[in-house]
Amino acid sequence: MNRTTRTFIVMTVSTVTAGIASFGVYAAVKNIPVREVEVAHTFVAVAAHNLPTGARITEKDVKLVAWPASNPVPGVFSELKPILDRGLVAAVGENEPVTETKLAPIGSGAGLPPSIPPGMRAMSVKVDEVIGVAGFVVPGTRVDLVVTLRGSGQAEEPMSRTVASNVLVLTAGTKFDQEQAKDGKAQPSTVVTLAVSPSDAERVALASSEGKISLALRNPLDVAPTDTAGVHMAALRLGMGSAPPPEPVKAKPVPARRPMAVVPQPSPAPPPVVYIVETIRAAKRGEEVVR
Repeated sequence: MNRTTRTFIVMTVSTVTAGIASFGVYAAVKNIPVREVEVAHTFVAVAAHNLPTGARITEKDVKLVAWPASNPVPGVFSELKPILDRGLVAAVGENEPVTETKLAPIGSGAGLPPSIPPGMRAMSVKVDEVIGVAGFVVPGTRVDLVVTLRGSGQAEEPMSRTVASNVLVLTAGTKFDQEQAKDGKAQPSTVVTLAVSPSDAERVALASSEGKISLALRNPLDVAPTDTAGVHMAALRLGMGSAPPPEPVKAKPVPARRPMAVVPQPSPAPPPVVYIVETIRAAKRGEEVVR
């Protein structure tokens, strides 16, 4: 028997032995009974689809799903009845648990009013694609309101200034726009509703009637109020920063003339008396003036 034959026999025996051993292990594992571990769970009400702010919850909007009991979510509902016909004060995503903090109080209804923070007022501002920051102004974002005023005379120059800062956006677009946006597609917004204080509402109303309002999108982590002096046309012409408008030149008032007192002039002195005296010196005769 040569070397090649011996090698072939050894490889064949090894392969058959390994196959038999593998089949035996597979058969032993297959016969082991399956052990099912029961995980404790509870039922939680979640959104069946994306729900926008102000939506009224119906039976088609929510569903009950199994939730691990070891990881409870605070404020969830195990039944659908307590959350039906209540409005949402915050948007809820698909399969997201509906919690008490995202629901309007019982009896307050649905729509925008329940989502207005206490002490604030909802105010709508007309926008376009540019003013609305190209569609990035969405509910939940914060913006600054900048008004641009046109000068009405020579003494008044055009200027821009922030009239309200760190303002919360409640809704973007009209109710019709929000209904069309449920499929996730971007929709142009023509109106943005903001949550402003009563004093800011007065400032925004006056600014919208006297000038043009623009929105400046803020970082949500930046909560510092915007405090600027505004910018005038004179500062843009000079390439400077914010500068107060030039004060108009006012004519200095001319003081009233006082009547001048009449100073009596002294009477002229009488001319001195001049005498002419005839003199004779030797043979010469002459005249001298004696004062």
